[in-house]
Formats: sequence, structure tokens, C-alpha cells
Amino acid sequence: MLIRIVRMTFQEDKVEEFLAIFHASKHQIAAMPGCHGVELLQDYHQPNIYHTYSTWESDQALNQYRQSTLFGTVWKPTKALFSAPAQAFSMRKN
Repeated sequence: MLIRIVRMTFQEDKVEEFLAIFHASKHQIAAMPGCHGVELLQDYHQPNIYHTYSTWESDQALNQYRQSTLFGTVWKPTKALFSAPAQAFSMRKN
């Protein structure tokens, strides 16, 4: 099981736009082969910082999503709203 956490810092006036993109696509992402779920977490003290927390069957499943048309339609407009580069982490539970 692969856990993927992506930290995204948004321009403060673009947060609502990001939320619209995320909520419109989260069910499609969760339905991708090998995805076991995706959640959105907001930083407690900095409300323009969000993390996605997703679980994947394998690195291969995550990479298939990252090469999909869906990823392109979600990531490109999301990335345009950043105020700092995203940070991504792939982990596993021990």
C-alpha cells in the first residue's frame, strides 16, 4: 500500500477555486484503478495550505493515474493557483 501526501500552498484569493476543482474531481480520482481513497486536509493555522492524502495499491497504480487524462485536467489548473511549489511524499505504514 502506498500513501501519497501532497502539500499545496495556494494564493489566498484562489482557495475557493481550488476547492471547486478538488470537489468536482475527488470521486473520479478515488475511482481510478488501484486507488483506495483520497482525502483533503487543511492546515490548522494556515488556511491556504492543503494536503491531499491518498492511498494506492502500488507505485504503478499511482503512476497510471499521473499519466491519465484526468490527472492532466486536474493538476494543470490546480498548479496555476499555487503561491509556492507543491511538495509530494510517498510513504508506507510499517
